[in-house]
Amino acid sequence: MDPTRRKVHIALLSVFSNIVLLTTKVAVGLAIGSVAIVSEGIHSGMDLLAALIALFSVKKSSQPADRVHPFGHGKVENISGTIEAVLIFLAAGWIIYEAIRKLIYPTPVEALGWGIAVMLFSTLVNIVVSQLLFKVAKETDSVALLADAWHLRTDVYTSAGVMISLILIWMGEAVFEGIHFHWLDPVAAIAVALIIIKAAYNLTLRSARDLMDARLPEEEESWIHELIRSHGTDIHGFHDLRTRKAGGSRFVEFHIKVDPEMTVEDSHRITDEIAEAIENQFPATSVTIHTEPCDGKCEEKCIDGCLLPVKGDRASKEE
Repeated sequence: MDPTRRKVHIALLSVFSNIVLLTTKVAVGLAIGSVAIVSEGIHSGMDLLAALIALFSVKKSSQPADRVHPFGHGKVENISGTIEAVLIFLAAGWIIYEAIRKLIYPTPVEALGWGIAVMLFSTLVNIVVSQLLFKVAKETDSVALLADAWHLRTDVYTSAGVMISLILIWMGEAVFEGIHFHWLDPVAAIAVALIIIKAAYNLTLRSARDLMDARLPEEEESWIHELIRSHGTDIHGFHDLRTRKAGGSRFVEFHIKVDPEMTVEDSHRITDEIAEAIENQFPATSVTIHTEPCDGKCEEKCIDGCLLPVKGDRASKEE
């Protein structure tokens, strides 16, 4: 199956699982009077919206470049991640408001067994689906699917937290007859909201970074440096390396300096070899290499990338 179809299929699975969990959580939460479970339902509602946005973005970002978008549509995934983060912040605010209101005006939680069961079901479902999302996101380098995976992984933690709070309420009331522990329910809801806010903050940083055309991670640029240096017998130096990422697509450009007497055919062969190696290491990468003649006198911008021998030509740069 090609990467685009895999991304679409896993995004559809996320949409379906969130519809089931949203319906189940809200129904059970309202039935037993648990604001923590209802808040988890709202969380799943945000996850559902995030999954729909991810589904749209993976379809849109896979479209090839055109006249209006010559660099492709990869940043749609980054935009979707930012939108998802905003939605999470709003959901967290609503959950905190409802939880504080229930702390002020407490109401008992009934039929705790149903609440524990639905939280256990939610935890297990989201463990499986989030793991699949992480796997496909890593294999296809999809920012949108990675954001969706973190949504569901956060839901795993929060569902487990709510389940534990319900178990503690049930155990506390069984051991200490006449003492109510219903306050644990809204406290767990607030804890859910705080975890959601942290996830939204991290997601915002990841998504916005590429929207601002930040450079590739240091380890990726270091790999490119070493690749260029491995061609030191043919390349005298390199400079002006610029990299960026949009969705799952990378863009790499730099200048190389070669012997002035090198033929156009040989210089073209070298750039093709380097570009092919980068594209094999980082799929969906657009590589632009500008070739310049080298007279052995390094300008300031060329010093760090100079590959000339210490003796001979390179010594001229110190004159």
